Amino acid sequence: MTGSSLPSTHPLSAGLTRDSALVQALEGRASSHRPVWFMRQAGRSLPEYLKVREGTSMLESCLDPALASEITLQPVRRYGVDAAIFFSDIVVPMRVAGVGVDIAPGVGPVFDRPIRSMADVEALPELGEAGDGGAFDQALEPIREAVRLTVEQLGQTPLIGFAGAPFTLAAYMVQGRPSRDHMAARELMWAQPEVWEALVAWTSRAAGVFVRTQVLAGASAVQLFDSWAGSLSEKTYVEKCAGGSRAALTAVADLPVPRIHFAANAGHLLDPMGAAGATALGVDYRTPLDEAVAATGGRFPLQGNIDPAMLGAPIEALERHVQDVLDRGAQAPGHVVNLGHGMPPHANPDVVKRVVEQVHERG
Repeated sequence: MTGSSLPSTHPLSAGLTRDSALVQALEGRASSHRPVWFMRQAGRSLPEYLKVREGTSMLESCLDPALASEITLQPVRRYGVDAAIFFSDIVVPMRVAGVGVDIAPGVGPVFDRPIRSMADVEALPELGEAGDGGAFDQALEPIREAVRLTVEQLGQTPLIGFAGAPFTLAAYMVQGRPSRDHMAARELMWAQPEVWEALVAWTSRAAGVFVRTQVLAGASAVQLFDSWAGSLSEKTYVEKCAGGSRAALTAVADLPVPRIHFAANAGHLLDPMGAAGATALGVDYRTPLDEAVAATGGRFPLQGNIDPAMLGAPIEALERHVQDVLDRGAQAPGHVVNLGHGMPPHANPDVVKRVVEQVHERG
């Protein structure tokens, strides 16, 4: 690590976001109102997003600072949410490091060379540290610039930095593309444990440097997003994956930013996810928030967990569901309202805005 304090111009240091509803809730402090934002709010469900993305690939959009900033800001303008989530993709750090990966439309991340041996891991690029001036650090300059442009416009609204969790990154790299059961990764962790450990160490460094870069550039909180950890048993998660998440989250543990850890379909993993270095836990829609409070002993502020499918329900049913989430979330030491997974691409922006208004009015 290259330092243990934020720049004086950082929104937290300057007092802009320190007492925002989001940061207060994530730190378990009383907030003026229940904060709300949505995973994948920056993107596919907004017509203005589709317009600015015309003719530009996903990874090109992520690495164009002005475009990434504009996309990050769009849902804040439209919905009045209490935080922006940095527009990026989990494979961006691998791409800028020099790993051959692209996002195939309708498929997802596709890697040129799947990782299957120690030689494959040893051939991966050196990553260094955030701010060390090395090749990876220099390649992340578009990310720093996009964050800077964004926080200049956000003012008192905090920006959340983002990275994919090491297990999910490693699972993609082993399979070479998306998988339903992640069998190749699950086999590798037991058949060649030394290869798996080396790969998770690499993906942990990639995720850690990526989030630290965003924080030092202006993000006021971070979220580690684990798409696939829910496919693992608690024993396997603890033995084979928790250390990777801990390493990635530890990359910003010396900085005064909340650290959210979210994994899909992972109600059985909430306690070990918290033990892996999170200061707040995202809960997907399958686990009621009061049950999450009980499972973790009430030690963590929680984020979640509106069922994304309810955005398509009749408005009366949706409002009852949102109120139920508010009531259950009130039992946590802090609660940030969110979806229990990503925004559906067909979500009606008017319905989403109504949810924000309901949370602000009744939360």
